[in-house]
Amino acid sequence: MSILNHLFHRHHQADDASSLLINWPGQSGTQYPYEIHPFDATFPAVPANYIYAGQSEDGTWVPIYIAQTRALKQRLEGHVSVADAIAKGATHIHVHLSTTGQGARCSEEHDLIELWHPMCNEEAAS
Repeated sequence: MSILNHLFHRHHQADDASSLLINWPGQSGTQYPYEIHPFDATFPAVPANYIYAGQSEDGTWVPIYIAQTRALKQRLEGHVSVADAIAKGATHIHVHLSTTGQGARCSEEHDLIELWHPMCNEEAAS
């Protein structure tokens, strides 16, 4: 059992996307491992990076918003809302638990944003 599966308490069916994994590459070439969850997943207050993402017609994941947080359970405070991300096409949240500190989370966030330029990050920056 992965540490993410052990830490995250979810209330949904086992046949949904919650057990899928994806590696998101950053501008630097670093691959970051993320677990895919539906928006109704519940999370503990742990530090993490997260991506609101949707799938294109060919099944490729497209990041809508990329961020980091000290407490994943409260990820929405001061950030793009789930409703805004859904309006832009997001269908899932991708999560990377990060115990290496805020500096590492911020570096990962910026590395991913530099490559992907998610629409909600671009709008928040302007």
